[in-house]
Amino acid sequence: MRQLTVEEKLATVMVYTNDMLVRGEVIARENARVSIWLRTQGVPNYIHLFKPQVISFAGGAPKTFSFSEIFVPTVQVAAFHLAPPEHDPLDYDASELNRTMQVLDLLVGTFILKGKIRISTQTDIGTSLDVMRASWMSVYESEIGNPYLPQFRVSVPMLLVNPSLVSFGVS
Repeated sequence: MRQLTVEEKLATVMVYTNDMLVRGEVIARENARVSIWLRTQGVPNYIHLFKPQVISFAGGAPKTFSFSEIFVPTVQVAAFHLAPPEHDPLDYDASELNRTMQVLDLLVGTFILKGKIRISTQTDIGTSLDVMRASWMSVYESEIGNPYLPQFRVSVPMLLVNPSLVSFGVS
Protein backbone atom coordinates (compact mmCIF):
# COMPACT_ATOMS: atom_id res chain seq x y z
CA MET A 1 0.00 0.00 0.00
CA ARG A 2 1.28 3.44 -0.85
CA GLN A 3 1.95 6.19 1.67
CA LEU A 4 -1.08 8.41 2.41
CA THR A 5 -0.85 12.13 1.76
CA VAL A 6 -1.94 14.65 4.40
CA GLU A 7 -5.21 15.07 2.43
CA GLU A 8 -6.08 11.35 2.58
CA LYS A 9 -7.40 8.88 5.13
CA LEU A 10 -8.08 5.17 5.35
CA ALA A 11 -11.67 4.06 5.87
CA THR A 12 -12.77 0.51 6.62
CA VAL A 13 -15.78 -0.42 4.50
CA MET A 14 -17.93 -3.44 3.70
CA VAL A 15 -18.77 -4.17 0.06
CA TYR A 16 -21.49 -6.66 -0.93
CA THR A 17 -21.95 -8.22 -4.36
CA ASN A 18 -24.48 -10.91 -5.22
CA ASP A 19 -21.97 -13.65 -4.35
CA MET A 20 -19.36 -12.03 -2.12
CA LEU A 21 -18.73 -9.86 0.94
CA VAL A 22 -15.49 -7.90 1.23
CA ARG A 23 -14.33 -6.00 4.31
CA GLY A 24 -11.28 -3.86 3.72
CA GLU A 25 -9.78 -0.39 3.67
CA VAL A 26 -10.19 2.26 0.99
CA ILE A 27 -8.20 5.45 0.56
CA ALA A 28 -10.42 8.53 0.63
CA ARG A 29 -9.98 12.28 0.79
CA GLU A 30 -9.68 13.47 4.37
CA ASN A 31 -12.91 15.50 4.20
CA ALA A 32 -14.91 12.88 2.26
CA ARG A 33 -18.09 11.29 3.58
CA VAL A 34 -17.19 7.73 2.69
CA SER A 35 -20.70 6.42 3.34
CA ILE A 36 -22.02 8.31 0.27
CA TRP A 37 -18.85 8.02 -1.84
CA LEU A 38 -20.49 5.88 -4.54
CA ARG A 39 -23.06 8.64 -5.20
CA THR A 40 -20.39 11.24 -5.94
CA GLN A 41 -18.75 12.24 -9.22
CA GLY A 42 -15.62 10.41 -10.24
CA VAL A 43 -16.31 7.01 -8.70
CA PRO A 44 -13.74 4.58 -10.12
CA ASN A 45 -14.62 1.54 -12.25
CA TYR A 46 -13.15 -0.68 -9.50
CA ILE A 47 -13.27 -0.25 -5.74
CA HIS A 48 -9.68 -0.78 -4.61
CA LEU A 49 -9.58 -2.31 -1.14
CA PHE A 50 -6.49 -2.92 0.95
CA LYS A 51 -6.13 -5.76 3.48
CA PRO A 52 -9.44 -7.29 2.34
CA GLN A 53 -11.14 -10.16 4.09
CA VAL A 54 -13.39 -11.92 1.57
CA ILE A 55 -16.27 -14.35 2.00
CA SER A 56 -17.36 -15.93 -1.27
CA PHE A 57 -20.75 -17.61 -1.63
CA ALA A 58 -20.20 -18.73 -5.23
CA GLY A 59 -20.60 -22.46 -5.73
CA GLY A 60 -21.96 -23.64 -2.39
CA ALA A 61 -20.59 -23.35 1.12
CA PRO A 62 -19.05 -19.97 2.06
CA LYS A 63 -15.30 -19.77 1.54
CA THR A 64 -12.96 -17.19 3.06
CA PHE A 65 -9.99 -15.55 1.37
CA SER A 66 -7.41 -12.93 2.29
CA PHE A 67 -5.41 -10.80 -0.09
CA SER A 68 -3.15 -7.78 0.24
CA GLU A 69 -5.43 -5.93 -2.20
CA ILE A 70 -8.57 -6.60 -4.22
CA PHE A 71 -10.32 -4.69 -6.99
CA VAL A 72 -14.12 -5.11 -7.00
CA PRO A 73 -15.97 -3.93 -10.15
CA THR A 74 -18.18 -1.02 -9.06
CA VAL A 75 -21.00 -2.18 -11.38
CA GLN A 76 -21.23 -5.42 -9.36
CA VAL A 77 -21.52 -3.69 -5.97
CA ALA A 78 -25.01 -4.21 -4.57
CA ALA A 79 -24.46 -2.64 -1.12
CA PHE A 80 -21.78 -0.53 0.55
CA HIS A 81 -21.23 0.91 4.05
CA LEU A 82 -18.64 1.96 6.56
CA ALA A 83 -17.64 -0.91 8.83
CA PRO A 84 -19.06 -0.47 12.34
CA PRO A 85 -18.52 1.26 14.63
CA GLU A 86 -17.53 3.98 12.12
CA HIS A 87 -20.32 6.11 10.66
CA ASP A 88 -20.89 9.42 8.90
CA PRO A 89 -23.71 11.89 9.53
CA LEU A 90 -26.96 10.80 7.89
CA ASP A 91 -27.67 12.20 4.43
CA TYR A 92 -31.12 13.70 5.06
CA ASP A 93 -32.83 16.40 7.08
CA ALA A 94 -35.13 14.79 9.67
CA SER A 95 -37.35 17.88 9.70
CA GLU A 96 -38.07 17.59 5.98
CA LEU A 97 -41.81 17.65 5.39
CA ASN A 98 -43.74 15.15 3.26
CA ARG A 99 -41.24 12.31 3.77
CA THR A 100 -41.68 9.12 5.76
CA MET A 101 -39.61 6.07 6.62
CA GLN A 102 -40.78 2.82 4.99
CA VAL A 103 -39.65 -0.44 6.62
CA LEU A 104 -38.33 -2.99 4.11
CA ASP A 105 -36.41 -6.22 3.86
CA LEU A 106 -33.80 -6.14 1.12
CA LEU A 107 -32.24 -9.23 -0.44
CA VAL A 108 -28.62 -8.73 -1.45
CA GLY A 109 -27.32 -12.06 -2.70
CA THR A 110 -27.52 -14.31 0.36
CA PHE A 111 -27.73 -11.35 2.76
CA ILE A 112 -30.96 -10.07 4.29
CA LEU A 113 -31.04 -6.38 5.23
CA LYS A 114 -33.83 -5.13 7.46
CA GLY A 115 -33.95 -1.36 7.20
CA LYS A 116 -35.83 1.77 6.26
CA ILE A 117 -35.92 3.99 3.20
CA ARG A 118 -37.27 7.55 2.95
CA ILE A 119 -40.16 8.02 0.53
CA SER A 120 -42.75 10.67 -0.18
CA THR A 121 -45.87 10.62 2.01
CA GLN A 122 -47.85 11.13 -1.21
CA THR A 123 -46.94 7.75 -2.75
CA ASP A 124 -46.39 4.08 -1.94
CA ILE A 125 -43.25 1.96 -2.04
CA GLY A 126 -43.99 0.42 -5.46
CA THR A 127 -44.46 3.77 -7.13
CA SER A 128 -41.41 5.21 -5.39
CA LEU A 129 -39.21 2.37 -6.65
CA ASP A 130 -40.70 2.57 -10.14
CA VAL A 131 -40.03 6.27 -10.65
CA MET A 132 -36.65 6.39 -8.89
CA ARG A 133 -33.77 7.09 -11.24
CA ALA A 134 -30.92 7.14 -8.73
CA SER A 135 -28.05 4.68 -9.10
CA TRP A 136 -27.73 4.45 -5.31
CA MET A 137 -30.38 4.45 -2.60
CA SER A 138 -29.78 5.13 1.09
CA VAL A 139 -31.11 2.61 3.59
CA TYR A 140 -31.25 3.56 7.27
CA GLU A 141 -31.19 1.77 10.64
CA SER A 142 -30.22 -1.52 9.00
CA GLU A 143 -29.70 -4.93 10.53
CA ILE A 144 -27.77 -7.23 8.20
CA GLY A 145 -27.70 -11.01 8.49
CA ASN A 146 -27.04 -14.10 6.42
CA PRO A 147 -28.65 -17.55 6.86
CA TYR A 148 -25.37 -19.21 5.80
CA LEU A 149 -23.46 -17.32 8.51
CA PRO A 150 -25.67 -17.43 11.64
CA GLN A 151 -23.00 -15.60 13.68
CA PHE A 152 -22.96 -12.69 11.22
CA ARG A 153 -24.97 -9.71 12.50
CA VAL A 154 -24.12 -6.14 11.56
CA SER A 155 -26.04 -2.99 12.48
CA VAL A 156 -25.39 0.23 10.58
CA PRO A 157 -27.10 3.62 10.71
CA MET A 158 -26.85 4.00 6.92
CA LEU A 159 -25.75 2.13 3.82
CA LEU A 160 -26.05 2.51 0.08
CA VAL A 161 -27.69 -0.09 -2.16
CA ASN A 162 -27.83 -0.33 -5.93
CA PRO A 163 -31.60 -0.67 -6.53
CA SER A 164 -31.06 -2.63 -9.74
CA LEU A 165 -29.12 -5.36 -7.87
CA VAL A 166 -31.35 -5.89 -4.82
CA SER A 167 -34.90 -7.12 -4.24
CA PHE A 168 -37.28 -5.30 -1.91
CA GLY A 169 -39.67 -7.15 0.42
CA VAL A 170 -42.55 -5.55 2.33
CA SER A 171 -43.87 -7.37 5.41
